[in-house]
Amino acid sequence: MPSIQTNELTKRFGDGTVAVEDLDLTVDTGEIFGFLGPNGAGKSTTINMLLDFIRPTDGSAEILGMDTQTEITAIRERIGVLPEGYEFDEYLTGREYVEWAIETKGADDDPDEILETVGIHDDADRTAASYSTGMAQRLAFGMALVDDPDLLILDEPSAGLDPNGIQRMRSILRDRADDGTTVFFSSHLLSEVEAVCDRVGVMSDGQLVAEDTIEGLRKKAGGRSSIELECAGQPTVDNVETLDGVAEVVLKETTLTAYCTDSSVKADVVRLVDDQADVVDIFVEETSLEELFNRYTSGGRDGSGTDETERASQGVSA
Repeated sequence: MPSIQTNELTKRFGDGTVAVEDLDLTVDTGEIFGFLGPNGAGKSTTINMLLDFIRPTDGSAEILGMDTQTEITAIRERIGVLPEGYEFDEYLTGREYVEWAIETKGADDDPDEILETVGIHDDADRTAASYSTGMAQRLAFGMALVDDPDLLILDEPSAGLDPNGIQRMRSILRDRADDGTTVFFSSHLLSEVEAVCDRVGVMSDGQLVAEDTIEGLRKKAGGRSSIELECAGQPTVDNVETLDGVAEVVLKETTLTAYCTDSSVKADVVRLVDDQADVVDIFVEETSLEELFNRYTSGGRDGSGTDETERASQGVSA
């Protein structure tokens, strides 16, 4: 059973703007799924429909096999949510917020363990309103982890985090996924998506334009990777050129560079060249996620107008 399943999910706002159109999305149990797209692509609107914060115009969605409109109370008992732009008031400490999350869910988590996991245990007794942006994000993430949810839904989870915080979050998400938790998160940080996700979905103008692994997207987009081999002697190009998945081979003295349409062929290239001229150094370059993103979204539409979250909250567009 998929953790998330949508069927022709659509959201139109009052001015006729289509925020999300005919979204068919499947997120499998135990995977980390990155939801990628430029501002205004429909990511936050999709999350808001999954959480029943707004209702779809057409279509349907299920989380953990339950309908998001009729069974949302049961759904919320089994998921953890990190919304974008989470804010804390000036009265409660970080510890008190975690304790409140534990009490609300009827869980038996140890607050200190959660605070330690997200890296703010030493600041647990400070008021959350005094936290830096990154610390507040860690606290909100810790609250989402309460009661070991079956599904984590995270909207821009790395916002405000420093490199150490990002690395800690990656490790936590991978550990949770290894234990069977499904992770669904939206992000505009391409490096973050590439580093941690099993699969990604790319949204553009309200539509899902691609859904695959990063490697699968490279193949579909016609992206080429290259492998450069520095050899002890001069290799020949004949056998390498005949390999399926090799588009071009360039030889300059003892350096051979193969341009591949199928990344898996690079291992065959190394074996062939090493048999005839010892390989002493290897350099690999993949089609960047930024390039793939631009191909699938036509360059995106960042900066072209109001952010989708703002527009959704105004009931205008997303």
